[in-house]
Amino acid sequence: MTALQPTMNAASAANLGSAQSQTAAAKAEPAISAKTWIAVVGATLGAFMAVLNIQIVNASLADIQGAIGAGIDDGGWISTSYLIAEIVVIPLSGWLAQVFSIRRYLLTNAILFLLLSVACAFAQDLPQMIVLRAIQGFTGGVLIPMAFTLIITLLPKSKQPVGLALFALSATFAPAIGPTIGGYLTENWGWQFIFYVNLVPGAVMIAMLWFSLEARPAKLSLLREGDWAGIATMAIGLAALQTVLEEGNKDDWFGSPFIVKLSVIAAVSLTAFLWIELTTKKPLLNLRLLLRRNFGFGMLANFLLGIALYGSVFILPVYLSRIQGYNAEQIGMVLAWTGLPQLLLIPLVPRLMKRFDPRLIIGIGFALFAASNFLNIYMTNDYATDQLFWPNIVRALGQALVMAPLSAVATAGIEAENAGSASGLFNMMRNLGGAVGIAVLQTFLTKREQYHSNVLTQSVSMLEQATRNRIDQLTQYFLNHGIADHAEATHRAVIAIGKVVQKQAFILAFSDTFYLLGAALIVALIATLLLRKPDHLAGGGAH
Repeated sequence: MTALQPTMNAASAANLGSAQSQTAAAKAEPAISAKTWIAVVGATLGAFMAVLNIQIVNASLADIQGAIGAGIDDGGWISTSYLIAEIVVIPLSGWLAQVFSIRRYLLTNAILFLLLSVACAFAQDLPQMIVLRAIQGFTGGVLIPMAFTLIITLLPKSKQPVGLALFALSATFAPAIGPTIGGYLTENWGWQFIFYVNLVPGAVMIAMLWFSLEARPAKLSLLREGDWAGIATMAIGLAALQTVLEEGNKDDWFGSPFIVKLSVIAAVSLTAFLWIELTTKKPLLNLRLLLRRNFGFGMLANFLLGIALYGSVFILPVYLSRIQGYNAEQIGMVLAWTGLPQLLLIPLVPRLMKRFDPRLIIGIGFALFAASNFLNIYMTNDYATDQLFWPNIVRALGQALVMAPLSAVATAGIEAENAGSASGLFNMMRNLGGAVGIAVLQTFLTKREQYHSNVLTQSVSMLEQATRNRIDQLTQYFLNHGIADHAEATHRAVIAIGKVVQKQAFILAFSDTFYLLGAALIVALIATLLLRKPDHLAGGGAH
């Protein structure tokens, strides 16, 4: 017993010393003013609106296309133009904020975002809408990384989980709730209101930022020192890549000369961008941050999160529309259950980060998100609202747990001078993951439908007695319902069976896509296991 006493005393002293050092660190952190919180909340509200404007428009795309006389293929550019501009400006925002000052840069883009949102509601034709949406995407894309930057620069380490939880509302809640809001407004008020809905929260955002952000002088001299070669190659490369991802499946990928040319441009430009950034003295983005263990693996996990996040928001509405015949409002009501639980759970995440290892929270989040997709791999013809309820609830829980702790762990130890680069890279990678995810899922869905259709067609053979019996039954049905000619009735019976086969092939293909999403999230879970626990989150996440 006496031999153990010195060891116990040493352990007690170590624990006491650790507690005292944590208390001292907490006291060393400056008090956070109300203005700081107002700035953070205002900026995250802007980020929420910018992300919302991707999904809210997608939910109403068919109505907008009809109103402005756009074809189905060309109408896709209404979303594509916004996404291209957004993904180009995100990595630029850190540098531009230094040039013009955060207050001037953020407020200017917030005001322009609102004005362009209203202008989109008055677009008369497709070219007008594409131009307005592109400029709106360029202004909205600024709001996302700037909110992230303010959180990791204005808030002390112990309060960053709260700020990142607010940011998670824009990153994961906004995509989930977008189709719900868009569907309701379109069905009950008209598609124009999906643009008007930005006005009230936008005015609140501008007022908060105007009051809270400090005026600082612009540093226009930085324009002369700008990494213009990096900016040009990045903008061209990302714009070309985003266009390839958005339009590739529709244009048969490399069967289209347009897609081939853009792919070459993207590959050459982005390769040149990487070389420039790694060799220039003052790069636009500090790509060496990717060599840091937590930021590198955090970026990989965030990229895969983007694939699953935007991929699931894309695939579910397509399924509900094509297989179940739901309209925009009905689809929105189904997807609401992937959003509403997040609104309740995300505010609790900072408390969980104080009590548990944030890597454990991220891992559980990815596991739940993956499980929600695996729950959908045995879909049937009757798989609709009721059957999707629990998978959507599980997905909401998983998404809510992932974003804030992943952001905290990935950006731990990032210096103030690298905050812009970290924010731009982190947010660009999630959006790029979404673009890749949607492109892959579109192609995968088409290929798997063809595969299952071929397999099923082999089973539905005229040599099979069951097939002949079914054709006879359907022929008799059509004869009893107004078709006088026996040959015409038989022809319709064959067509009806073909539609059943195609529908079943699509259902099996949708099941496969959910399996693919679940597999991507398992890889993200593995990346999470390779993260190192940051020092400032030791002992549960707060000092």
